[in-house]
Amino acid sequence: MVVMETGRFLISTDRSKLDVDVIHEFLARSYWAAAIPRETVVRSIENSLCFGVYDNANQIGFARVISDFATYAYVADVFILEPYRERGLGKELMASIMAHPDLQGLRRWSLGTRDAQGLYAQFGFAPVVNTRSRTVMEIVDAEIYSRS
Repeated sequence: MVVMETGRFLISTDRSKLDVDVIHEFLARSYWAAAIPRETVVRSIENSLCFGVYDNANQIGFARVISDFATYAYVADVFILEPYRERGLGKELMASIMAHPDLQGLRRWSLGTRDAQGLYAQFGFAPVVNTRSRTVMEIVDAEIYSRS
C-alpha cells in the first residue's frame, strides 16, 4: 500500500520494499537499539505495521507501529538517514503514520524518545503525566542486546 508520494520520495507500507540490511544497520548503532541482532529486527518487522521512506528504490527512513488496531499503538524505531535529514521527511513520515486508516480511532498512542520531542509534539504527543488514579510503569533492559 502506498501511503504518500512527495516529489521524488515515497512513504509506503509495502513490506516487500523494506531493506532489512539498511534498517538493521541503522538500529544497531542507534541509542535505543544498540547492537540489536538482525534476527530481532526481522521478527520486529514481521509483527509490526512498517513504514518505509524511499528515494527512488533506496530506503532512507523507517518507522514501525505496534498495535492492536483497536485501542492502542506504540510508535517505534523511527529514523531518517543522516544525508536526508532537515528536509521534513520525519514530519511526513509521522503524518503518514497518524493518517493510516488502520490506526484511526485509537484511544492511546505512545512512543519513547530522547531527542525528538519537538517532532512528536507537532502530532499531539506530550510527556506522560501521572495521575492520582494511574501510574505508568515499565520494565527496561537496556543491555539485552549486548548480552545476547
